[in-house]
Order: sequence, then C-alpha cells, then structure tokens
Amino acid sequence: MASGGSAIRGTRVGSGPMGEQDRGVQADRIAVSYWDALGNETVRYFSAQVEPEDIPELIDSPTTGLPAGRDKDNPPVVASNEPYKTHLAYVKERRTDKEAKQILDDALERLRIKKGRR
Repeated sequence: MASGGSAIRGTRVGSGPMGEQDRGVQADRIAVSYWDALGNETVRYFSAQVEPEDIPELIDSPTTGLPAGRDKDNPPVVASNEPYKTHLAYVKERRTDKEAKQILDDALERLRIKKGRR
C-alpha cells in the first residue's frame, strides 16, 4: 500500500510549527511527591511562587483513592469507615430510654388532643 496523503495529517490548520520553543516560556515550578499507604508515589507540580505552607500536606491518591502524604516513611493511615447509621441510631445516642419514652408519651398526648380523643 502506498503511503500517500496529506503531509499535515494529525495537525490543526494554522497550528504552525511543532515544538516546545513555540509554546512560550514555561513557568518555574516545583515537584512535590506524595506517598500512600501502599507505597505508590504521586507527583504534583506547584508554582515556584507558592508559599511552602500553601502546599497541601495530604492529597487523595489518584491510583488508589487512599490519602497520600509527603513523608515517604510515614504515609497517612486509612481512616476506619464507620458503618451507615440510621436517624434512629443517632437519636438513640442522644437520648436515654427514659427520655425517649417521655418524648413519645408527650407527642402521643398532643396527637390525641388534636384528634379530639381526650
């Protein structure tokens, strides 16, 4: 098969010559490495003008979704996930059984009065 065709295949019309030198000056930047609990490294680039305290200590690893920190020897540990709690479970944490019974009795009494049964 002959290799004929357009010499500009794969380029945009009017894009000009290819090459980094034609794309302008690259801003100064610094590379910061982050490690997750599995030892995966993620490199993020920040402007050289960014203050060190503005660079985040933790990120989410894009490969594992685990938290990743800047200390390779002590990566952040995975926080334990609490199981889903229902509304009733949260209420039971805040109220004793005696308080819950009193609130229920008060609500039932108001309902009976509203319905005209008392």
